[in-house]
Amino acid sequence: MTVTLYDGLRLLPLATASTAVVEGAVIVARDDRIAYVGPREALPDTLENEIAVSQDLGGRLVTPGLIDCHTHLVFGGDRSPEFEMRLEGASYEEISRAGGGIASTVAATRAASEETLVASALRRLDHLLAEGATTVEVKSGYGLDLETERRMLRAARRLGEERGVRIRTTFLGAHALPPGETDKDAHIEAVLAMLPVLAAEGLVDAVDGFCEGIAFSVAQMERVFARATSLGLPVKLHAEQLSNLGGAAMAAGYGAISADHLEYLDEAGVAAMAKAGTVAVLLPGAFYMLRETKLPPLDALRRQGVPLALSTDCNPGTSPLTSLLLTMNMGATLFRMTVAECLAGVTLNAAKALGLGDDLGSIEPGKVCDLAVWDVDHPAELVSRLGFNPLYARLWKGLPQ
Repeated sequence: MTVTLYDGLRLLPLATASTAVVEGAVIVARDDRIAYVGPREALPDTLENEIAVSQDLGGRLVTPGLIDCHTHLVFGGDRSPEFEMRLEGASYEEISRAGGGIASTVAATRAASEETLVASALRRLDHLLAEGATTVEVKSGYGLDLETERRMLRAARRLGEERGVRIRTTFLGAHALPPGETDKDAHIEAVLAMLPVLAAEGLVDAVDGFCEGIAFSVAQMERVFARATSLGLPVKLHAEQLSNLGGAAMAAGYGAISADHLEYLDEAGVAAMAKAGTVAVLLPGAFYMLRETKLPPLDALRRQGVPLALSTDCNPGTSPLTSLLLTMNMGATLFRMTVAECLAGVTLNAAKALGLGDDLGSIEPGKVCDLAVWDVDHPAELVSRLGFNPLYARLWKGLPQ
């Protein structure tokens, strides 16, 4: 057992959505857990006597490690030509119906080996880690058959073996119809068959789906969620991105840990999420890339106390974004979120969106000692600056990385 004292720091604990900086505090970690946070003079003698290592952080700002709670980090191929198509006026739906979008990534992912998927995903992951990420969610959904979905999930698990980072894997078999198929109900049947197999192999931390006109209906997603919950797996949903189908309210009825995108979310959906404690994961990268104009209902979400998270939505087509710092800036500039909301959105509430709020997301005794140390004078710099990475150090489970 190693007990480490971190001194000479300015603390932004983010136990609440606040930018109040605590001066004169220290952090003591016992192995991978935080044992004490508070004034040095109040540190119990018994714990003081256990300290084996001391580190002076030179007056730098310390926050929880950042959490990217919605990514599609593992995929094959490249969809940059679609960017040109959108510049020329093609919509997301038009690209999708023409065989682009998710379908093109499915073809490339099916053709890629596990080694290829790991190698390409590591390049994207390293950008997130360089900006202080300590936990990253990774979805499948570009295989749409058992073999490739399994390969994607295995590749995602391997990212956590190759780097000092916590990886949470999400099965997104209900992402789109496989290329050449037209029967949505038949694919849902295939998803229902895949789910228990992949869960039994220990590859699934949560189950997701895309509930939209170009994807799957509320009734179809209900079937997936019923199977997931029968297996004891938490659920989440891509909902209300392009239209209002009522997916978020349905997901909340299944106790969903998050509903994501939400541009077309209505008051009934907000109320259902608030009642269930479902986190709203906002994805400004996709909003920006698709040049959307319909804003998520921030005022309604705030009014009803729905936790707000932010994520990169890193994916090959609609949000090729690997920066949580830029994501926070987009959340502020595009969605008019406050600095405190943005910072809580990639820490405290992002942890809740993964069902990890008891262990991660804030600097409190008993939580895992995941920390980001920054060369900034004020927390607002982490949100306001563009193309600027002030990370000094990243600690994962109490260890420098």
